[in-house]
Amino acid sequence: MRYSYYPGCTLKNKAQALDAYARASARALGFELEEIEEWQCCGGVYPLGSDEIATKLASVRALNTAKEKGQDLVTVCSACHHVLKRVNDDMRNVEEIRTKANNYMDLPRPYAGETRVLHFLEVLRDQIGFDKVKEKVVNPLTGKKIGAYYGCLLLRPGKILAFDDPENPKIMEDFIRAIGAQPVIYPYRNECCGGYISLKEQEMAGEMCRKIGASAEGFGADMLITACPLCMYNLNKNLEGGLPVYYFTELLAEALGVKDEVKVK
Repeated sequence: MRYSYYPGCTLKNKAQALDAYARASARALGFELEEIEEWQCCGGVYPLGSDEIATKLASVRALNTAKEKGQDLVTVCSACHHVLKRVNDDMRNVEEIRTKANNYMDLPRPYAGETRVLHFLEVLRDQIGFDKVKEKVVNPLTGKKIGAYYGCLLLRPGKILAFDDPENPKIMEDFIRAIGAQPVIYPYRNECCGGYISLKEQEMAGEMCRKIGASAEGFGADMLITACPLCMYNLNKNLEGGLPVYYFTELLAEALGVKDEVKVK
């Protein structure tokens, strides 16, 4: 299987290892991530203005590139996934946005939301299957008690993202079981970490992170995993000396026995 791949800015700069772990894990599981050409930053935040077209165009370009290749578009970053999927929904369902974007870009063929956008975790769950992932594990994380931190962007708005139950998700817990560890369910796993206010309101963001860490630790977790680079950075910064926070692709690569193959400049 081959997928168009949108790595996003963070995984191509400050978090190159997370990208490399994803690619190595994909190969170990029998599929390929084919990075699309000349992708641009998605903006990191979905533009809420209904008349805002310019900041949607990078996403439309990536979505159309995947369409022309006849492939689904996969990303590893929850922020990129969020923006791409919501823009795709606009292009499928909002005539004014679709018309303006297509007129501006002058594509050979109009784009109307045909591409399917998948988070890497959705590929594992729906395309590969967590049972198959478990079969490929050579280094199970036995004894690890891991709290899944979902945050905001993977789950909401639920009807558009259609990723999992926004109030009681289980995809990351199923992932944790597949790599041989024990998932820990705790109350703050869906709460915001304050990542988008971490520069302006450092104290508030810090307190939000500490509540998440205390909640997970109180229910027995010895580490957290997340699927958002900004969440990982913000949590690690504010939980220093507390629970360690890992990206899910790193633990997947470790469980599949390919982590040591990853070379990052």
